[in-house]
Amino acid sequence: MDAVRRKYLNLLHENTGRNVIAYYSGFLSKPEVSGLEINDEDKNGFMMAVHRLDRTKGLDLILHTPGGSIAATQSIVNYLHKMFGRDIRAIIPQIAMSAGTMVACSTKEIVMGAQSNIGPIDPHLRDVPAYGVILEFKRAFKEVKDDPARIPIWQAIISQYRPTFLSQCEDSIKWSNSFVREQLRNVMFYRSKDKAYKSAKVVRKLTDYRLGRQSHERHLHYEDCFSIGLKVVRLENDDTFQDLVLTVHHCYMHTLMNSTVYKIVENHLGTAYMKNVVVQQLMIPQLFPQPPQPKPSQPMSP
Repeated sequence: MDAVRRKYLNLLHENTGRNVIAYYSGFLSKPEVSGLEINDEDKNGFMMAVHRLDRTKGLDLILHTPGGSIAATQSIVNYLHKMFGRDIRAIIPQIAMSAGTMVACSTKEIVMGAQSNIGPIDPHLRDVPAYGVILEFKRAFKEVKDDPARIPIWQAIISQYRPTFLSQCEDSIKWSNSFVREQLRNVMFYRSKDKAYKSAKVVRKLTDYRLGRQSHERHLHYEDCFSIGLKVVRLENDDTFQDLVLTVHHCYMHTLMNSTVYKIVENHLGTAYMKNVVVQQLMIPQLFPQPPQPKPSQPMSP
């Protein structure tokens, strides 16, 4: 699996003349494993993958991730920009959600196919949507103000939230929005005269619950991304490039589905950082066959 995967990663590099780093999470095949999200440990993988690359050739970053920590995402993006400047292109063969979308928005353009998706960038705190919490508080305030008899109902709901939770939700929203807005303004739209307007528009569309994006799991396709103003390129524009990208993608999916690996950061030179599920070895008797035992002697017939 490693040999075939690295063969096609290198062929993709030869086709584009650009550095290639693939960042893959096994969140589809191993959803029960912890550590599938973007986290600070992943930066070690990116440091390994960047080492010895010719940084003048830019970077094609292949993303397949459910998202993760805003802080870790910001740190990794900052590192990659220090290594490659603005010359980073995101390639989404299938899915890059939440913080993965933030990474994609930090590049000069996003390559997407008919099967590709990104998602909303609304932050979650302990699996609770921050925007949902704020909207719930606003609804509670309005309903209680209009009808005080609803106080006991909302009291039971609001009491489930820990102290300062509302403030944490507000802060996380401001943090993620300002980060993506800054990245769009300084990278994807930095040549545009109206870059501030374009950046604000994209962030608003990626976070506005009132525009039909109530679900954090909502999948945004190429057409959605184009309509909200992101710089997106169709994978299908180049048949050879499309075939190589999808072959690389299926190689990674095959690896994640048929091995103990659940996280991979790998470059076209074959340098790889892999995280594996720790499997407890059980002493199963069948694995240690006993030598054949002699058959019991049969009684002689009279």
